[in-house]
Amino acid sequence: MKRLFIGSTLLLLTVLFACSKSSSTTNSTTTPSPADCSATISFSATVSPIISASCAIAGCHASGSSNGPGALTTYAQISAAKGSISSAVANGSMPKGSSLTASQKQAIVCWVSQGGANN
Repeated sequence: MKRLFIGSTLLLLTVLFACSKSSSTTNSTTTPSPADCSATISFSATVSPIISASCAIAGCHASGSSNGPGALTTYAQISAAKGSISSAVANGSMPKGSSLTASQKQAIVCWVSQGGANN
């Protein structure tokens, strides 16, 4: 079931990104192209800063939050909610009140599909 979810999510993202233009430049060593999750995504260097800046903020998922999966301030909290984070980011329902770039979304989805390592 988990593989089906991840596969479906990646397929959806591939279709969405194939139909849009992207003029942003990305660092291919940390953020893969939309259809490519072969580059290893680092939690500490890539995922944690995205979540800290866009999710673990006051009124959303800061310390003590009961919104959705609760606080998203530590690796353990983020890892426990990684499936719902990936889904919400991929479908655009999160983060509320702001948006992530395509490469930020892809980095989170790829990190989850790679097992969500604490690296």
